[in-house]
Amino acid sequence: QVNLARQGDLFLLLYLGICLATVIVGPMIDRFGNQIVLLLSSLLVTVALVALAAARAFPAAAVSVFILGLGGGGLNISTNVVASDLYGEERGPMLNILGMFFGFGALFIPLLIASFTTMFTIGEWLVFAAGLAGLCTLAYGLLRFPPGREAQSFSLRQAAQVARHPGVMLLAFLLLFQSGNEASIGGWTSTYVGSMGWHPRTATWVLAGYWAALMVGRMLAARLLRRVRKEHLVLSSGLGSVAGCVVLLSSKSLWGLVAGVVLAGLSFAGIYPTSLALAADRYPRFAGTLFSFLFTIGLLGGMVFPWGIGHLSQSLGVRSGMLLPLAGAAMVCALMTIILARERRRQPPLLG
Repeated sequence: QVNLARQGDLFLLLYLGICLATVIVGPMIDRFGNQIVLLLSSLLVTVALVALAAARAFPAAAVSVFILGLGGGGLNISTNVVASDLYGEERGPMLNILGMFFGFGALFIPLLIASFTTMFTIGEWLVFAAGLAGLCTLAYGLLRFPPGREAQSFSLRQAAQVARHPGVMLLAFLLLFQSGNEASIGGWTSTYVGSMGWHPRTATWVLAGYWAALMVGRMLAARLLRRVRKEHLVLSSGLGSVAGCVVLLSSKSLWGLVAGVVLAGLSFAGIYPTSLALAADRYPRFAGTLFSFLFTIGLLGGMVFPWGIGHLSQSLGVRSGMLLPLAGAAMVCALMTIILARERRRQPPLLG
């Protein structure tokens, strides 16, 4: 008995867990290193998925989803910090490649469910996913990691100063809108397609198309960043996101809906990881704390947008709720334009 409003509440709880973990794990990474965060986070994901598979009432599902968010938040920060630290000047392409594997996982499970929907229950698929998370827990326990970068001289006060650097808040709010966009399209596409009269299995395939486009888009972004400035890639991707959301909202045919989600996925793909790379380029010290701050602000959008869509959809219809990611895409373009304008003002004029 989960209606649209309660579905939105579950998304809110998921992102509350992610946000809480995001606040905590950044300083932990700077002080203790990545291994402990990766190990504990993947263990939480394993436990949460098993508990969610066993849930038979909304309160049990809510607790499981919150724990899932805690584990997912830790994994999100730590994996990005590891990639950023390891690859230095190549962090832009490598963060997009990391994000490509996120897209692969998000595509893999819905695609399996859509293909073999009559063979296994959703609960059984959740247990299968928990098994994959359990294998990751084992791997993180066996691998060796370097110690924390600030293990001997970590200062929480110094780390907190990262939020005061010029430009960090602009990037943080850009990520707020982008996180909201990705969570909205990823979480509500199948419901939106279903509201247009299409079969749930068809809606799941359309959602799989979104994740496939996100994965391909990040692979393309990794290549483009060797030729294109990060700021220009983010701005052009934001414009493509606006176009994708417009196509999705204005289409009634199945192929129009597919075109909208694919264009949105391709355009969304490079924005988040490339914006993280921009921040890490400018402020390399206390990378864990920096990423925690950016993800914390960003995830507010991931919390509020799907929740807002749920409650707007309950009152006004799903199409009205899906206007939120369109507004978010427009804000990404506006914020990136401001960042570019600030950079141009800092550059000295050319002498003729």
